Amino acid sequence: MTKTTAQTDTQKPMDLSGLDVLVVGLARTGIAVARFLTHRGARVMGSDSRNRDELEKGFPELSQLDIDVFRENRGNEVFGRADLVILSPGVPPSIEPLTVTRQRNIPIISEIELASWYLTIPIIAVAGTNGKTTTTLLVGEILRRAGRQVFVGGNIGNPLINLVEQAEGIDTAVVELSSFQLETIERFRPSVAVLLNITEDHLDRYPTFDAYVEAKSRLFMNQTVSDLSVLNASDPYVTRAAQTSRARKVYFNIGMDGPEGAFFDGDQIVLRESHGEERYDPKRGTLLGAHNIENMMAAILTARSSHCSSESIRHVLETFEGLAHRLEFVCDVDGVRYFNDSKGTNVGAVIRSLEAFSGPVVLIAGGKDKGGDYGPLRAPLRERAKHLILIGEAGARMNRELGGATSVTLADSLKAAVEKAHSVARPGDTVLLSPACSSYDMFRDYVERGNTFKALVRRLAHPGERQRAVN
Repeated sequence: MTKTTAQTDTQKPMDLSGLDVLVVGLARTGIAVARFLTHRGARVMGSDSRNRDELEKGFPELSQLDIDVFRENRGNEVFGRADLVILSPGVPPSIEPLTVTRQRNIPIISEIELASWYLTIPIIAVAGTNGKTTTTLLVGEILRRAGRQVFVGGNIGNPLINLVEQAEGIDTAVVELSSFQLETIERFRPSVAVLLNITEDHLDRYPTFDAYVEAKSRLFMNQTVSDLSVLNASDPYVTRAAQTSRARKVYFNIGMDGPEGAFFDGDQIVLRESHGEERYDPKRGTLLGAHNIENMMAAILTARSSHCSSESIRHVLETFEGLAHRLEFVCDVDGVRYFNDSKGTNVGAVIRSLEAFSGPVVLIAGGKDKGGDYGPLRAPLRERAKHLILIGEAGARMNRELGGATSVTLADSLKAAVEKAHSVARPGDTVLLSPACSSYDMFRDYVERGNTFKALVRRLAHPGERQRAVN
């Protein structure tokens, strides 16, 4: 495997002192960026759809920052006078106020781009439509087990910019990256770039699926021959995206093996290198499904590129407990197993989750429509689901596109959906919440949706508490 190398660039970081910098979007990432900029002497402005009082209720730290906050409807006035614009991940680069910014040739960059200007340690970047959080955490845990001092963050919740001022003693950064974060990079260069898969998602933001693929492809655009790309050989969109990479490429795959890389032979994961093979047994751990085998293979290849021992890898694969809201086992009620997969916010994720179960599944899906095609769910539903329960804004459309694949019920709340699932499931069945949609029509985020589901299910197991179930 190629050794990871420190990220370097002949261009020096920008001196921010005295610059007027606009941060667009003041949630967790935007607040972290604003704090960093003020410490570097910039004059910071913030733009958001909420006013300052509303923002400070959710993010009290904002009250301690000396920045001017403007509502987004003052776009031309504010966006046109900045020397630099930092775009938070949740804000599309297509918003109208950025037109004047581009007309005046004002740089528009992402938080990860800004952070990369000040970091010299190797960056391992993990991207993909599904599985990137699990893989990021696996890689981080393996590196820690091997004795490395590791920062784990990015889209996973801890912005990369937080590392810049606390980098002392950290030797590697492992970051999860979304397509949103990659849209406005310029020089960001990961020493190792991992691309797990690309399936339809976020078509409420991207005009076409090709545009979404192009955003993911930006992961590789600054890699050099001294870097490494870790790729899913069975995903044609991944291999297409990686054509732009100049880095050395290694592949993982289920079923098909090759002269080097990682593959799954139906029983064990085989790591094949020029000097021999190693084998890892995924059944010794708790991660379910073929998609998690892919995540494990990607983590093994990435950890090996950083010279982690096979002992470190095995220990983490066997002890890693999985993540909340990602095929999370909730409990058994009357012989029926309930799983919370609230993070399954696109069709590809739901298909992978369904494939993790051999017995009949009662699937609860629906939420805020993201604009994708639900058609690919028809065959997995026909094969694996005994009943489909739909909720939220997307429920009616999903019923039109999926009706006939299995029996369907439309429910007006998650509580009603759980109660219906309890009534139709029989011992040996699985009830799975895997929505294929975002949560914003009914919940604050997928975490609140998943926690609500778990509370409802646990009350099924304690009938005396059912009347207190969350609506």
